[in-house]
Amino acid sequence: MLKESLIENNSIKLNQSAANWEDAIKIGTDALVASGAIEPRYYDNIIAKVKELGPYIVLAPGLAMPHSRPEDGVIKTAFGLTTLSEPVDFNGELVSVLVTLAGSDSNNHIEGIVEITQIFDDPESSDGINIQKFLDCKTKEEVLAVIDTALNA
Repeated sequence: MLKESLIENNSIKLNQSAANWEDAIKIGTDALVASGAIEPRYYDNIIAKVKELGPYIVLAPGLAMPHSRPEDGVIKTAFGLTTLSEPVDFNGELVSVLVTLAGSDSNNHIEGIVEITQIFDDPESSDGINIQKFLDCKTKEEVLAVIDTALNA
């Protein structure tokens, strides 16, 4: 689901610069707006929720999953992957990889979270997660290879 969506939506953005966490989120949502997967208001809803609830989208050190509810502007289920050249601060959490999730319903939302967890899971890492393998990617093809390897492990 993730890999196919990244290809279909042309939503892999590597080594990006962002002034702050709002800019970092916008990189991923802009790619999904351009592909027709979400409405521009989806970005506004994510920002409003983070400001209201705190950095709930930070899943693990270095990794955030910007998302909101299906009714907040999702047209079709889609993912975006953004890596940053310099981490951004999410209320004290430094994040350098963002996986934008737009789930068209709660089942797709949950399936997406499960797949993302599987892809980033690394039992050998001290914190159980490996974002460095994505930060090391220089091309979209390398990203897709990392995903394949993780899902077939």
